[in-house]
This record gives sequence, structure tokens and C-alpha cells, in this order.
Amino acid sequence: MKLSRLAAGDTVVVLSGKYKGKRGKIKLVRRHDGMAEVEGVNVVKRHSKATPKSKAGILEKELPMPLGRLMYICPKCNKPSKLARVVKGEGKERLCRRCSEPADRPVKA
Repeated sequence: MKLSRLAAGDTVVVLSGKYKGKRGKIKLVRRHDGMAEVEGVNVVKRHSKATPKSKAGILEKELPMPLGRLMYICPKCNKPSKLARVVKGEGKERLCRRCSEPADRPVKA
């Protein structure tokens, strides 16, 4: 299991590949294989046949991409930065390494 400081709901920028420089929110993080799905990034079209549960047509969906291609965007300084983990009291806290402000974990919807 890989250590990932990114969480679902974080805003990230893509560092390399076809979508380099594009920003989006993380929809899902798969820590066991180091992949994440980002809204509007790595979008593919899939042709589906009609079933009793779904309609036929061309569906667009995001495929997972490696966590190594993503970098966290700090909401305070609005720039890409790494995240640090600091032990405060009983729990751990995420900090932006660029501006040293706390990076709150996003609330799950």
C-alpha cells in the first residue's frame, strides 16, 4: 500500500501527459495501486449496448491516472505544492509546504 497525501475532493494539477497543466478535483483515490480519478481529465468514450439497467449510447468517463502525475493545489496560495504531515496533539495535520498553511481534508459529500 502506497502512502498518498492526496484525498478525494482535493484540487490537483496534472504534471505530465496529454492533459499536462489541466486542473481538476479528485473523485476517487485508489491507494492499493496508486491511482486516482480526476474530474475532466483522462476522459474516454465508451460505446454501450442497451441493457435493462442502462440505455445504449456513447458514454464519457474518466479513467484513473497515477498519483505521481498529480500535484496538490493549495487553496490559500493557489499554486502547486507538496504536502507535509505534522503531528499536532493527538492527530496529524496536513500542511502546504509553500505557504505553511493547514490544508484541511476535504469533506466527503
